[in-house]
Amino acid sequence: MALSGKLIGYVEISNRGDVLHDIIRHNPHEMLPIFPDKVHDCELHEGERGVVGSVICWQYTHDGKKKFSKQIIESVNEEKHMIVFKVIGGELVDELYKSFTITWHVEPKGDGQVAIWTFEFEKPNTSVPYPTSLMDYLCNLVKEIDAHNNAK
Repeated sequence: MALSGKLIGYVEISNRGDVLHDIIRHNPHEMLPIFPDKVHDCELHEGERGVVGSVICWQYTHDGKKKFSKQIIESVNEEKHMIVFKVIGGELVDELYKSFTITWHVEPKGDGQVAIWTFEFEKPNTSVPYPTSLMDYLCNLVKEIDAHNNAK
């Protein structure tokens, strides 16, 4: 029996949402020099960067292990600074989960903005852990990108 799950992470940001959205959607390669020990490559396999249907392969280090994630862009909403990635290859779907989707978007919060990561996944059984460590990893990347852009 498969079990559906959803995990949401929030990060208050000081940059405008469109700045971070642009990096994640169109210029993810800009993360490589910021995080040489965490993000190693972001290779476009099919299509154009940031376009629905494009396939991207990330190589990164998480929990002390080098990993990869192959993703297809399922949808984009410029107004909400939103992009939806369906994971189609890598440890997440080849070893752990039956399906895994990652959504990134930005919403206003008071005088500022908040970046939101949402994971929707299907676990094959109850022994598979929730992806809280990966959520922490991505939330920390956003904090570091935000801080890096403020330092420019």
